[in-house]
Amino acid sequence: MADFAADLAIWGPDGSADGTVSLAAARKYCRDLATTHYENFPVVSWLLPRNLHQHFYNVYAYCRWSDDLADEIGDHARSLKLLDWWLAELRNCYDGSARHPVFVALTETIHEFEIPSEPFENLLSAFRQDQTVCEYATFDELRDYCRRSADPVGRLVLYLCRSHTEQNVIWSDSVCTGLQLANFWQDVARDLDIGRIYLPIDDCRRFGYSRNDLRNRVTNPAFLELMAFEVDRARDFLTFGLPLVSTLPGRLQIDIELFIRGGLKVLDHVKSIDYRVWETRPVVRKREFGWLLGGCVWRAFWRRVARAGRPSQNRC
Repeated sequence: MADFAADLAIWGPDGSADGTVSLAAARKYCRDLATTHYENFPVVSWLLPRNLHQHFYNVYAYCRWSDDLADEIGDHARSLKLLDWWLAELRNCYDGSARHPVFVALTETIHEFEIPSEPFENLLSAFRQDQTVCEYATFDELRDYCRRSADPVGRLVLYLCRSHTEQNVIWSDSVCTGLQLANFWQDVARDLDIGRIYLPIDDCRRFGYSRNDLRNRVTNPAFLELMAFEVDRARDFLTFGLPLVSTLPGRLQIDIELFIRGGLKVLDHVKSIDYRVWETRPVVRKREFGWLLGGCVWRAFWRRVARAGRPSQNRC
């Protein structure tokens, strides 16, 4: 929070910065933010072609600032005002009058890849919702939240790799929602610690798990059945999106498949502890991550062999 508070004091609506930053300085700002933030995993992997690194940094910097304005302020009313300011800065960017370093750099990315404002604005609408909504009545409500908080990230990646097609968007949305659901079911206890509940009320009622049981972190047969149901649903979202991998250019296939396999592995771990996530937070170990990466590289190699002799495709 200290680093973001310092950035906000300089670049926020009442910040001390004077004038518009140069493109070179804006690029460096986004690159530094993306490569030093404690939650970086990995924003730009060694597999990604170098010509895309800066553009991924720029998009990440936008997402990072958006998330910090929502979660690091400590005052919901102030966060809402700051998110309104950030939306205005986004619109200034699309109008050709960017001033903030994130938007100065992002303007270049938006123009080169013809990215519309919708995915950026959808992310902000989800962050605004986080200030006023802490639980969901139905899965449809939760899915709508995922459509705006997770799916836009996948769509932005598709734009950056010039793979934004109608079918790819369908698969990507399923993957992104599946990943977010896997994260929710991994972090049921952590989310409750900060007052957020993602297990829909209707689903809890269906399995006979009361809100009182949830708030008291009760592990009973109803909870275990509920979690098994939610894990299976998240798995369905992830596996439905697997065909996306083979449609993507070059080495991006490995990155995207690794995210999918990682999400599936998290769900495997939730199942392996008999869904007792109140007591244990399931995690993917480094050794498992290595095996997943090796499998993704192997499958990418054989996909490339199978495509040998076919007409060349766009390479990311």
